[in-house]
Amino acid sequence: MKLTLGFSPCPNDTFIFDALIHHKIDTKGLDFEVEYQDVETLNLKAFKGDLDMTKLSYHAFAYAVEDYELLDAGSALGFGVGPMLITKDPKLAKLLQQKLERSEGLEGFDQLKVGYPGKYTTANFLLSLAFPELKNKVELVFSDIEGALLDGSIDLGLIIHENRFTYAEKGLHKVV
Repeated sequence: MKLTLGFSPCPNDTFIFDALIHHKIDTKGLDFEVEYQDVETLNLKAFKGDLDMTKLSYHAFAYAVEDYELLDAGSALGFGVGPMLITKDPKLAKLLQQKLERSEGLEGFDQLKVGYPGKYTTANFLLSLAFPELKNKVELVFSDIEGALLDGSIDLGLIIHENRFTYAEKGLHKVV
């Protein structure tokens, strides 16, 4: 039996699904037609029921719970490994960090343009809970956020996946 399976090209995802799709484990006769997409595209495909199995944001799962079952393995959610809010401007990073250290939130900075990896991503859900005042958002593919910061088309970027480990090499600065 062949099943459609969607996951992102993120190293975590390719590692999680490697044994399954390359038959390194007994799949009991199951074969997989793999589709590599960014996480928000996978979220939207799940809402339409386009894939038999898919990586799905925890936030999106709440909208797809009637059609998909959460598996016991393969999760990439943990403490200290979540999304990061970054900027190109070191002065802005320092100013925002100081406000957050004083528990002032980011009020007064609602005009800042924030690039985020999709409406239904867990990252966006967490950003909305932590900083509801940041409403000037631009949806971008997760891998395009750093470039948008570097070219000045956004002020802040909400990054996920491997970008959490590479942003500083590109001259970008962590806010939180």
